[in-house]
Amino acid sequence: MRKKQRYYDRFMAMTDAQRDAEVATFDREDMTPGQPLTPRDLAVHARAGRKGGRPRIGAGARVVSVSMERMLLREVDVAAQRRGLSRAQFLARAVRRELASVT
Repeated sequence: MRKKQRYYDRFMAMTDAQRDAEVATFDREDMTPGQPLTPRDLAVHARAGRKGGRPRIGAGARVVSVSMERMLLREVDVAAQRRGLSRAQFLARAVRRELASVT
């Protein structure tokens, strides 16, 4: 079975003229004008730029470290992916459902 050649190796095997042509593709600037931002887009950018980083959800987020069996974590990941959620979103929903059933 032949090993796939890395881009670096292919690049280094090129002649000087081929390398210059390859590098020239990155020198071109795309100066096509874009569309102005809509009022909704401007508002989104303004909210995100207040403190930088991700927008706050509720009172903000806190990172927690939780130990979980590997197979259970795989099941969580599969279920989250099926629903189009991140692992954190899936777990947050599960915790909310559990808390609601306790009260």
